[in-house]
Amino acid sequence: MGFEAFHRRGFINYQLNRAHALGFAERRELFDAAARIRSMDDGGPVFEALASRAAAEGRYRPATGYARLAEFFTPPRSQRKPERYRRYLELFDTAFADAALVRHEVPYAGAALPAYSLPAAGPPTGGTVLLHGGFDSVIEEFFPVAQRIAAAGFAVIAFEGPGQGGARTVHGLTSDHDWEKPVAAVLDHFQLDRAALVGISMGGYWALRAAGREPRIAQVVAWPPIYDWLHRVHPLLRAPVRSMVQHRGFMGWSVRTRARLSPTLRVVVDQVLYLLDSDDPADVPAWFLGMNAAHLGSERVRQDVLLMCGEHDAFQPPALTRAQAQALTAAHSVTTRLFTRAERADQHCQMGNLDLASRVLTSWLRSVAASAGGSAPRPDPSS
Repeated sequence: MGFEAFHRRGFINYQLNRAHALGFAERRELFDAAARIRSMDDGGPVFEALASRAAAEGRYRPATGYARLAEFFTPPRSQRKPERYRRYLELFDTAFADAALVRHEVPYAGAALPAYSLPAAGPPTGGTVLLHGGFDSVIEEFFPVAQRIAAAGFAVIAFEGPGQGGARTVHGLTSDHDWEKPVAAVLDHFQLDRAALVGISMGGYWALRAAGREPRIAQVVAWPPIYDWLHRVHPLLRAPVRSMVQHRGFMGWSVRTRARLSPTLRVVVDQVLYLLDSDDPADVPAWFLGMNAAHLGSERVRQDVLLMCGEHDAFQPPALTRAQAQALTAAHSVTTRLFTRAERADQHCQMGNLDLASRVLTSWLRSVAASAGGSAPRPDPSS
């Protein structure tokens, strides 16, 4: 399939490729829509109209993808956000009415985490895979990944943690980096004493954090990892940056000023403030820097680990994967897979060749599940 140049702005272009690679959008229609998008604000109405047209024509799968793009480009605190989110779910359920998907609500913190289960469709392995996304994802968009995992013989449970998708939009649950808490809630709800955990995009960080603290996780995949956001800057600058973040008045002014000048940064800032239910821009860098080596605790991870990354990932670059691999000193095994431009899989989360990435993922899951033989090393459950 490959990574397309739908739009001249990289951030917008990635979102269109995301829908295309996951099989929720038609290439021609994306090019036509991209020509009408001059700014982030154009995306909502452009894709809402396209979703309505596709649905009227009975093309519910692309209608689902366009509705998701309309929801994505809607500012998080807009009154249209929950409306477009619910319309997206309606179209998704229509498109996949014949799938074996079952929706669930996992009790959590006085509210609920949305989840869906999918039974193994291929020769069964007897294993279960928990699947979740990252910064701005919803679990429905990863249904094609869930289907590929199910076809490899695994039962799949996809869920949203606090701050994600319906957990935030419907149930009001705000973000929490301590991902072992939602993972434990999901395991408890489905009465699982053993499962693999796959975290996609920024979820790669949270998955590793949870694996180091939840003994029921048998294998873990970071697709890709983060390790520590400050490892994107020069080592000599890391301490000054951490110190600067403590000056909240200055940081708030700096974030507000820069967001006015950068539409992409404004989207990121708005999303983080929404995840936190905050109005203070100083919370944005603090939230990102809350994902760090000390908080992650890589030395606690004792499972088999797969790290997947694209060589030209603009969001979570290979340097973070290399740092993460080196830090996993107690893991039972560490497998790193770097995807290349020649494979058309060099972009973030391999949007461009999702088939290849899914084959790598499912092959690894089957391999380690077979070799574990029911006795995978367990993480230290102590806090």
